[in-house]
Amino acid sequence: MPRRSILLFAGACIALAAAVAVSAIVLVNGRGDPASPSRQIGSSGQPDVGGPFQLVNQDGQPVDQTLLNGRWSLVFFGFTYCPDYCPTTLQMLEATKRALGDRADEIQIVFISVDPERDTPQALKDYLSSDGFPEGVIGLTGTPAQVRAAADAYRAVYQKVGEGEAYTMNHSLTIYLMGPDGRLRSALGHDLGPERSARVIEQAMAAG
Repeated sequence: MPRRSILLFAGACIALAAAVAVSAIVLVNGRGDPASPSRQIGSSGQPDVGGPFQLVNQDGQPVDQTLLNGRWSLVFFGFTYCPDYCPTTLQMLEATKRALGDRADEIQIVFISVDPERDTPQALKDYLSSDGFPEGVIGLTGTPAQVRAAADAYRAVYQKVGEGEAYTMNHSLTIYLMGPDGRLRSALGHDLGPERSARVIEQAMAAG
């Protein structure tokens, strides 16, 4: 094969591999996945992530996407019966806010349940008041159709696994850093750690 053709073929393979890596979604089956790689995606790579939603918060008040306006937001999807990914992510975000120092007040954390069958507003309120979780986390739930629409807007995936009271939920692990305009700035891997997460957030804030 001529050298030019080899180079073009290699370039195409690299581009395809990069596209697959960016679009890959890691799932959990009720458990965290510490082996999953950290992922950071700039808003230029995912301009269509986020969008309209209609949900209710842990106080039963209806909210929509304007909840994100005017503040930096860390949005992620989970459920209150999650045995480790969701609680460890909340604890990591608490440590991230501490690492941000004075800038932590500019960040709000939004936890969207993918388990509307069990996660009523009161269940979210009780869960998010647990020791070790950040103060002021906004919990959101809704009807199954409303939750599905919100997840679709964020390209998040989830699936019910099992039957009866013991069922669990598969769900994607991405934490979405949204700017004050409600648009994606970066996607943080759940295993990125508080110090590195804080640096990503600070860089995004500096860029505006």
